[in-house]
Amino acid sequence: MKARFDRIGLGRFAGSSERLARAVTIASVSFGRGLLWLLAAIIVGCGVWMLLPLSKGNSAEPMKSDVATVEPATPGDAAAVVSPITQAQAPAAAELDGLRISSQTWRRGGLGSKALVTFTLRNDNDYAVKDLEIVCAFTRRDGSHLTDRSRVLADTVTMKSRKTFARIAVGFINVNADQAKCSVVAARRA
Repeated sequence: MKARFDRIGLGRFAGSSERLARAVTIASVSFGRGLLWLLAAIIVGCGVWMLLPLSKGNSAEPMKSDVATVEPATPGDAAAVVSPITQAQAPAAAELDGLRISSQTWRRGGLGSKALVTFTLRNDNDYAVKDLEIVCAFTRRDGSHLTDRSRVLADTVTMKSRKTFARIAVGFINVNADQAKCSVVAARRA
């Protein structure tokens, strides 16, 4: 075939097409091998990811609380007698009846992985409160529970007043979180 092209002066094109065909074949084989290696790496990576344990905050399973509950003792118990020194050393816990969150909103921050909560806290008590602990429960769009995050705020809210806390970072959240509900769980008298 080369001889035919040589007669009309196109012999150099016949050789270049063979070289081009060889180059294309080599490139396609190399590309195919590269795709196979990529597929193998993806399969191994997914296998390792499936073997890793779930993190405590991203699990859909209910978490056990690390805080122990204490039942109030009856007045007749001998164990209920507390010395004045112990009472002075213990922080004065505030009653949560007068504390409530009147409005709240939340948005994502930190490239969508952190929750930033804005809320207004009303203190209807006759005393100021500080060291407020809030817990925010995050749920999916269908209402199923995802995770809980808590945060202690060292600010003081004076008596018979309200205070707005803007864009408080409560922690990392699941990417599927759509709704948040925050509540006050603990506070101390100021």
